[in-house]
Amino acid sequence: MQQAQQDLLVLEAQSGNEKAFECLIAWYHPQLVKFACSLCGNQALAKDAVQDVWITITRKLRTLDDPRAFKSWLFRAVRWRVTDLAKSKFNQFIELDETDTSTLPMETTAVNETAIEQRQMNKLIHRLPKKERAIVTLYYMADMTVAEIAQVQQIPQGTVKSQLNRARKQLAQLLDQ
Repeated sequence: MQQAQQDLLVLEAQSGNEKAFECLIAWYHPQLVKFACSLCGNQALAKDAVQDVWITITRKLRTLDDPRAFKSWLFRAVRWRVTDLAKSKFNQFIELDETDTSTLPMETTAVNETAIEQRQMNKLIHRLPKKERAIVTLYYMADMTVAEIAQVQQIPQGTVKSQLNRARKQLAQLLDQ
């Protein structure tokens, strides 16, 4: 979705257009679930967090002043909700083990080999430390810019760049193994 399309949908949703809001949900929901899974490693907790955020967004969407900030606002809300749920339900993040990666949602593709490669890449990504895992998920799977990731993670852009660089090097090492 292009920025202009998103901005128009957000403005329409803010004015009460349910179809526009449904389009935003349809577009962002899979990305949000992947991001939440990358943070906590638990698909059920991730889905709960994303659902909670959509409910909150329906009530607070009109308070968003800049429609261009919608994407980072949404991902930041998911990040905080995952943290809250993980603390309240489990009192710590749950690490994803090798067998759980098969439950992660993946893009459906016509070619089975692509699905296998995606599954293998998901396994590698989930072997990264939490910070790098979140950065990689936002950058590659949610197609966010460094500036947007900095807003979501509430860290400087330079930190995002260094964590992304570190994650790339770690992924390259994991691929070589």
